[in-house]
Amino acid sequence: MKRGLIICIALFTLNSCAELQQVVNQYPQQTGGILSNTDIAAGLRQALDLGIDKQVSKLTLENGYYNNDLVKILLPEELQKVDKALRDIGLDNLADEGLKVLNRAAEDAVGEATPIFITAVKGITFNDAKTILLGNDTAATLYLTSKTQTELYNKFNPIIKKSFSKVGADKIWANLINKYNSIPFTSTVNPDLTDYVTNEALRGVYKMIAIEEQDIRNKVGSRTTSLLKRVFALQD
Repeated sequence: MKRGLIICIALFTLNSCAELQQVVNQYPQQTGGILSNTDIAAGLRQALDLGIDKQVSKLTLENGYYNNDLVKILLPEELQKVDKALRDIGLDNLADEGLKVLNRAAEDAVGEATPIFITAVKGITFNDAKTILLGNDTAATLYLTSKTQTELYNKFNPIIKKSFSKVGADKIWANLINKYNSIPFTSTVNPDLTDYVTNEALRGVYKMIAIEEQDIRNKVGSRTTSLLKRVFALQD
């Protein structure tokens, strides 16, 4: 086990001040002194805030989803045959436009995520922080997911539905599916695109936050504040 992690576990488990001081005296104070419970919780909040500010904000930009292969929303399985059939008969532009409007709807919805995330991050307790800090590379993201996923789904879904109408996605997809259904020997498809895009939009949001968390945990250069350097040095 790494030296820093031993210190961290000791801080969480020792009850005797004498025992705690003995452990502290045995190891160099590479993190700039003993971290308080408040420091550790604040460091984890700061890491999540950074992920939200740095990564989620990118998704709200035009083509924030569409031009990002990590989160780009593709067609659901039952519509992939629509995309292929259209491209096979030379309607690539129509197929591309169908994909773009799905991603555009997700971009519209993500702007509503930040206030919900901020509330969840503020609610991190020390017990939460202990579990998160000693967890895997995406433990903070998983915590945030558990606290926000239902609320974000309920927030995203009507926005995406409205966005489909605003950007003409409903008409584009009606045209696309009608053309597909007019191709001989095809069967009618009618998926719930709003639910599908809502879930894919959420997947993309949490994916980008996880990327930032992994960077902070594994790359010293990504710890851009003194508090992040001190807290995450404990797991090096």
